[in-house]
Amino acid sequence: MAAPRSSRGYRNRNPGNIDWSANNPWQGQVSKEDGLSGRFAVFESHEYGIRALASLLIRYQDRHGLNTIAGILHRWAPGSENDTGAYVAAVSRATGFAPDERLDLHSYACLRPLVAAIIGHELGGQPYPAAVLDEGLRRAGVLRAVGTLGEAAATGSGQAAITVGSAAAAAATAAPGLIALGGLPQWLGVALVLAAAAIAVAIVLSKRRAVA
Repeated sequence: MAAPRSSRGYRNRNPGNIDWSANNPWQGQVSKEDGLSGRFAVFESHEYGIRALASLLIRYQDRHGLNTIAGILHRWAPGSENDTGAYVAAVSRATGFAPDERLDLHSYACLRPLVAAIIGHELGGQPYPAAVLDEGLRRAGVLRAVGTLGEAAATGSGQAAITVGSAAAAAATAAPGLIALGGLPQWLGVALVLAAAAIAVAIVLSKRRAVA
Protein backbone atom coordinates (compact mmCIF):
# COMPACT_ATOMS: atom_id res chain seq x y z
CA MET A 1 0.00 0.00 0.00
CA ALA A 2 1.32 3.45 -0.92
CA ALA A 3 2.24 5.87 1.83
CA PRO A 4 -0.54 8.37 2.67
CA ARG A 5 1.47 11.33 1.39
CA SER A 6 1.80 9.62 -2.00
CA SER A 7 -1.94 9.11 -2.35
CA ARG A 8 -4.14 10.83 -4.88
CA GLY A 9 -6.22 12.47 -2.17
CA TYR A 10 -3.16 13.94 -0.47
CA ARG A 11 -1.76 15.29 -3.74
CA ASN A 12 -5.10 16.95 -4.45
CA ARG A 13 -5.25 18.27 -0.88
CA ASN A 14 -8.62 16.52 -0.87
CA PRO A 15 -8.31 13.80 1.80
CA GLY A 16 -11.96 12.79 1.51
CA ASN A 17 -11.62 12.24 -2.25
CA ILE A 18 -14.63 14.48 -2.85
CA ASP A 19 -15.82 14.62 -6.47
CA TRP A 20 -15.48 17.93 -8.25
CA SER A 21 -18.82 19.49 -9.11
CA ALA A 22 -19.76 22.88 -10.42
CA ASN A 23 -22.76 22.69 -8.09
CA ASN A 24 -20.52 22.51 -5.01
CA PRO A 25 -18.16 25.50 -5.04
CA TRP A 26 -16.37 24.55 -1.83
CA GLN A 27 -14.29 27.18 -0.09
CA GLY A 28 -10.68 26.76 -1.20
CA GLN A 29 -11.54 24.58 -4.21
CA VAL A 30 -9.32 25.62 -7.10
CA SER A 31 -9.94 23.10 -9.87
CA LYS A 32 -10.64 19.53 -10.78
CA GLU A 33 -7.64 17.20 -11.01
CA ASP A 34 -5.84 16.67 -14.30
CA GLY A 35 -7.62 19.45 -16.10
CA LEU A 36 -10.98 18.74 -17.73
CA SER A 37 -10.71 14.94 -17.55
CA GLY A 38 -10.29 14.72 -13.77
CA ARG A 39 -12.91 13.45 -11.34
CA PHE A 40 -11.85 14.78 -7.96
CA ALA A 41 -11.67 18.32 -6.61
CA VAL A 42 -8.35 20.01 -5.91
CA PHE A 43 -8.05 22.40 -2.95
CA GLU A 44 -5.60 25.19 -2.30
CA SER A 45 -4.67 23.74 1.10
CA HIS A 46 -5.15 20.56 3.09
CA GLU A 47 -7.12 22.53 5.68
CA TYR A 48 -9.68 23.51 3.04
CA GLY A 49 -9.93 19.90 1.89
CA ILE A 50 -10.57 18.78 5.47
CA ARG A 51 -13.11 21.58 5.83
CA ALA A 52 -15.01 20.30 2.78
CA LEU A 53 -15.01 16.75 4.18
CA ALA A 54 -16.31 17.91 7.56
CA SER A 55 -18.90 20.21 5.97
CA LEU A 56 -20.19 17.42 3.73
CA LEU A 57 -20.63 15.10 6.71
CA ILE A 58 -22.58 17.80 8.53
CA ARG A 59 -24.71 18.26 5.41
CA TYR A 60 -25.45 14.53 5.36
CA GLN A 61 -26.89 14.86 8.86
CA ASP A 62 -28.75 18.13 8.40
CA ARG A 63 -30.20 17.53 4.93
CA HIS A 64 -30.49 13.76 4.74
CA GLY A 65 -30.85 12.67 8.35
CA LEU A 66 -27.73 10.49 8.21
CA ASN A 67 -26.11 10.43 11.64
CA THR A 68 -24.62 6.93 11.96
CA ILE A 69 -21.43 5.53 10.49
CA ALA A 70 -23.38 2.94 8.52
CA GLY A 71 -25.85 5.47 7.13
CA ILE A 72 -23.16 8.02 6.26
CA LEU A 73 -20.81 5.60 4.55
CA HIS A 74 -23.47 3.91 2.46
CA ARG A 75 -23.97 7.32 0.88
CA TRP A 76 -20.32 8.39 1.02
CA ALA A 77 -18.92 5.16 -0.43
CA PRO A 78 -21.73 3.26 -2.18
CA GLY A 79 -21.39 -0.44 -2.84
CA SER A 80 -21.25 0.12 -6.58
CA GLU A 81 -17.70 1.44 -6.14
CA ASN A 82 -16.58 0.27 -2.71
CA ASP A 83 -16.65 -2.56 -0.21
CA THR A 84 -18.92 -0.46 1.98
CA GLY A 85 -19.23 -3.09 4.71
CA ALA A 86 -15.46 -3.20 5.15
CA TYR A 87 -15.33 0.61 5.14
CA VAL A 88 -18.00 0.79 7.87
CA ALA A 89 -16.18 -1.81 9.96
CA ALA A 90 -12.84 0.02 9.63
CA VAL A 91 -14.28 3.41 10.59
CA SER A 92 -16.20 1.88 13.49
CA ARG A 93 -13.00 0.31 14.83
CA ALA A 94 -11.03 3.54 14.41
CA THR A 95 -13.59 5.76 16.12
CA GLY A 96 -14.94 3.40 18.77
CA PHE A 97 -18.50 4.21 17.66
CA ALA A 98 -20.85 1.35 16.77
CA PRO A 99 -21.97 1.32 13.11
CA ASP A 100 -25.57 2.22 14.04
CA GLU A 101 -24.79 4.54 16.96
CA ARG A 102 -26.39 7.97 16.61
CA LEU A 103 -23.84 10.78 16.37
CA ASP A 104 -24.10 14.56 16.55
CA LEU A 105 -21.93 15.78 13.70
CA HIS A 106 -22.05 19.35 15.00
CA SER A 107 -20.09 18.05 17.99
CA TYR A 108 -16.30 18.04 17.89
CA ALA A 109 -16.31 14.85 19.98
CA CYS A 110 -18.18 13.00 17.23
CA LEU A 111 -17.03 14.77 14.07
CA ARG A 112 -13.29 14.86 14.78
CA PRO A 113 -12.78 11.08 15.11
CA LEU A 114 -15.07 10.42 12.16
CA VAL A 115 -13.16 12.82 9.90
CA ALA A 116 -9.83 11.35 11.01
CA ALA A 117 -11.03 7.78 10.39
CA ILE A 118 -12.38 8.56 6.90
CA ILE A 119 -9.12 10.28 5.98
CA GLY A 120 -7.14 7.31 7.26
CA HIS A 121 -9.23 4.93 5.17
CA GLU A 122 -9.20 7.07 2.03
CA LEU A 123 -5.47 7.78 2.11
CA GLY A 124 -4.26 4.49 3.56
CA GLY A 125 -3.07 6.14 6.77
CA GLN A 126 -3.16 9.45 8.62
CA PRO A 127 -0.71 12.04 7.23
CA TYR A 128 -2.01 15.03 9.18
CA PRO A 129 -1.00 16.29 12.62
CA ALA A 130 -3.75 17.10 15.08
CA ALA A 131 -3.45 20.86 14.52
CA VAL A 132 -4.18 20.54 10.79
CA LEU A 133 -7.25 18.37 11.43
CA ASP A 134 -8.50 20.81 14.06
CA GLU A 135 -8.01 23.77 11.74
CA GLY A 136 -10.02 22.05 9.03
CA LEU A 137 -12.86 21.45 11.48
CA ARG A 138 -12.61 25.04 12.73
CA ARG A 139 -13.13 26.27 9.19
CA ALA A 140 -16.23 24.07 9.04
CA GLY A 141 -17.49 25.78 12.20
CA VAL A 142 -16.79 22.97 14.67
CA LEU A 143 -14.44 24.02 17.47
CA ARG A 144 -12.51 22.05 20.05
CA ALA A 145 -13.67 23.01 23.53
CA VAL A 146 -10.87 23.97 25.92
CA GLY A 147 -10.82 23.79 29.67
CA THR A 148 -8.93 26.94 30.61
CA LEU A 149 -8.44 30.49 29.39
CA GLY A 150 -4.74 29.72 28.99
CA GLU A 151 -5.52 26.96 26.50
CA ALA A 152 -7.84 29.27 24.60
CA ALA A 153 -5.22 32.02 24.42
CA ALA A 154 -2.66 29.48 23.17
CA THR A 155 -4.74 28.44 20.18
CA GLY A 156 -3.45 29.84 16.90
CA SER A 157 -6.81 31.11 15.72
CA GLY A 158 -8.14 32.40 19.01
CA GLN A 159 -11.43 30.72 18.17
CA ALA A 160 -11.41 27.75 20.54
CA ALA A 161 -14.59 27.51 22.58
CA ILE A 162 -14.39 28.73 26.16
CA THR A 163 -17.13 27.22 28.30
CA VAL A 164 -18.96 29.07 31.03
CA GLY A 165 -18.18 26.15 33.29
CA SER A 166 -14.44 26.60 32.93
CA ALA A 167 -14.70 30.29 33.81
CA ALA A 168 -16.84 29.48 36.83
CA ALA A 169 -14.37 26.82 37.93
CA ALA A 170 -11.52 29.29 37.60
CA ALA A 171 -13.42 31.80 39.70
CA ALA A 172 -14.19 29.24 42.39
CA THR A 173 -10.56 28.18 42.54
CA ALA A 174 -9.03 31.63 42.50
CA ALA A 175 -11.41 33.49 44.81
CA PRO A 176 -10.12 31.97 48.09
CA GLY A 177 -6.60 32.98 47.09
CA LEU A 178 -7.71 36.54 46.49
CA ILE A 179 -9.42 36.62 49.87
CA ALA A 180 -6.31 35.33 51.61
CA LEU A 181 -4.05 37.80 49.87
CA GLY A 182 -6.12 40.91 50.11
CA GLY A 183 -8.80 40.35 52.70
CA LEU A 184 -11.45 40.91 50.05
CA PRO A 185 -15.02 39.66 50.42
CA GLN A 186 -15.59 36.41 48.51
CA TRP A 187 -18.15 37.95 46.17
CA LEU A 188 -15.63 40.60 45.19
CA GLY A 189 -12.92 38.00 44.57
CA VAL A 190 -15.23 36.04 42.29
CA ALA A 191 -16.19 39.22 40.44
CA LEU A 192 -12.53 40.13 39.89
CA VAL A 193 -11.72 36.69 38.47
CA LEU A 194 -14.71 36.78 36.12
CA ALA A 195 -13.74 40.28 35.01
CA ALA A 196 -10.23 39.05 34.22
CA ALA A 197 -11.74 36.15 32.27
CA ALA A 198 -13.88 38.56 30.25
CA ILE A 199 -10.83 40.69 29.43
CA ALA A 200 -8.88 37.63 28.30
CA VAL A 201 -11.72 36.54 26.03
CA ALA A 202 -11.96 40.07 24.58
CA ILE A 203 -8.23 40.04 23.81
CA VAL A 204 -8.48 36.68 22.06
CA LEU A 205 -11.44 37.83 19.98
CA SER A 206 -9.74 41.11 19.05
CA LYS A 207 -6.71 39.16 17.81
CA ARG A 208 -9.03 36.97 15.76
CA ARG A 209 -10.62 40.01 14.14
CA ALA A 210 -7.21 41.48 13.41
CA VAL A 211 -6.13 38.46 11.38
CA ALA A 212 -9.50 37.78 9.73
